[in-house]
Amino acid sequence: MNQSTIKLITPLEMFNLQKDENTIILYDVRTPAEYRELHAKGVMNMPLDKLETDNFKDKHNTTIDTPLYFICKSGNRGQKACEKFLKAGFGNIYNVEGGTDAWEERGLPIILGEKSISLERQVRIAAGFLVLLGMTLGFFVHQAFYSLSAFVGGGLIFAGITDICSMGIMLSKMPWNK
Repeated sequence: MNQSTIKLITPLEMFNLQKDENTIILYDVRTPAEYRELHAKGVMNMPLDKLETDNFKDKHNTTIDTPLYFICKSGNRGQKACEKFLKAGFGNIYNVEGGTDAWEERGLPIILGEKSISLERQVRIAAGFLVLLGMTLGFFVHQAFYSLSAFVGGGLIFAGITDICSMGIMLSKMPWNK
């Protein structure tokens, strides 16, 4: 049984490590749209939903003991990526504490790209639209349409409890988020 744990590394420690060792790869597990908008200098985009542990060692020329570093926006998706690799038997896993938000706050080098609507905002827009649509259709067309609003509300509660957002997963697959 793997007794390894996920280690936290501060953005400054990660930056200094990247400067000192040019073989270090920091994997950004956010969506491609988020990555294009802003990312830490020297990172490789590998979205969490496409992150596979099978054949990772061969594809990326690593071993189970090679240090793997993950970053996201705030640290949550980075933590999930770390857990995935830990479960697969990798033993030297690091999550950048505070993610890209903390990286940027500390004035470390970033790459700015094209502005886009974050996945979180897209979910809020879509959920709000569907609730409003359900209420409007329920009032003007048929009461059965109120169930659309109830369904979206239930989905939001489920997402809040489980940290699994089906709407976010669906939206991340849309062409504008690729």
